[in-house]
Amino acid sequence: MTSVQSTSTAFKFIQSERTRILSIDDDPIQREFAAVYLSAPNTEVESADSAEAGLLLLEKGDYDILLLDIDMPGMNGIDLVRSLRADTRFADLPVVMVTGREDMVSIDAAYEAGATSFVTKPVNWRVLSYHLRFVLRAEQARRGS
Repeated sequence: MTSVQSTSTAFKFIQSERTRILSIDDDPIQREFAAVYLSAPNTEVESADSAEAGLLLLEKGDYDILLLDIDMPGMNGIDLVRSLRADTRFADLPVVMVTGREDMVSIDAAYEAGATSFVTKPVNWRVLSYHLRFVLRAEQARRGS
């Protein structure tokens, strides 16, 4: 029987291409985890504590993918997705909902608003890293780049 994990295997980063991630979540622990677990030599993670603050960063920055919570004070994540999809600058930005909600109404509302993908908390950050890589590659293939 072979071991799934070998002690001689070096830690490898999931994102090999330059990637800029914006994580928007009102929970400071989730933002910190995103920065710690998703950062890599080629991956930069920035965060915002509200949809409004995230929108300001989006307008100033050039992000490859957005991680977005649903439940936040002020504008919620679903309303932010609707706003982004109505703006041609962000219409194609991949948006991954990362939320504690897993009910059908929330899932359907997120996709109907324009979310690209949906992940529930608690987050397995390693699995999420692979998930983000897949979402980014799918978006590149869709664009033909």
